[in-house]
Amino acid sequence: MLNNKKIVVVLPAYNAAKTLEKTYNEIPSDIVDEVVLVDDSSKDDTIEVGRRIGIKHIIKHDKNKGYGGNQKSCYNKALELGADIVIMLHPDYQYTPLLIPSMSHIIASGLYPVVLGSRILGKGALNGGMPIYKYIFNRFLTLIENILLNQKLSEYHTGYRAFSKDVLMAINYNNNNDDFIFDNEMLSQIFMKGYEIAEITCPTKYFEEASSINFSRSLKYGLGVLRVAIIHRFHKWKLVKSKLY
Repeated sequence: MLNNKKIVVVLPAYNAAKTLEKTYNEIPSDIVDEVVLVDDSSKDDTIEVGRRIGIKHIIKHDKNKGYGGNQKSCYNKALELGADIVIMLHPDYQYTPLLIPSMSHIIASGLYPVVLGSRILGKGALNGGMPIYKYIFNRFLTLIENILLNQKLSEYHTGYRAFSKDVLMAINYNNNNDDFIFDNEMLSQIFMKGYEIAEITCPTKYFEEASSINFSRSLKYGLGVLRVAIIHRFHKWKLVKSKLY
């Protein structure tokens, strides 16, 4: 705990057997109270590895629910466990668990209710091996989102996120899409509720076992991101009413 805040780390997993143990071993057990592994119907031994290394809370989806569907199970379980701070960490070892204390302190001290691990602050993304087309895509989408959402984030597309319990309970994330666009819908909901978001520089690694989406999925994701940003702006202008808010 930090400042009497219970910290729960959630691991949304899909075929993470090769990297799960390495990720788990770097989670700082001195401040993290619980770890939750949600396996989205993996085809490898993710569940078996999770049990072997001693993860107490394991949820297995019998059918693949998608990246967003996986996160819904993660956050619902964390809140059920009484979490005050929930940190979503990919178990593919693309993001370092060593930032968990810093992200937790920001929320536990009351500075910000949400913290993102940004690959774009500094040169973490390109130095870590992010493909150049993804970097350009990231920068373009972030520019458009900042304009439409009237914010100044360095990126909206990181998979490393920390939330206070109050934020998770204030937004209806269970209404969100079950695919990758879930992340952007969630940030839109958070901003719509008036919460502020902090960012912390995060080194990242791109390698064979690290999860990634191909070009066609990236294109679909990009169109979805633009749609979310436009709906956010239209909702602000009271031109449409979205179930997201």
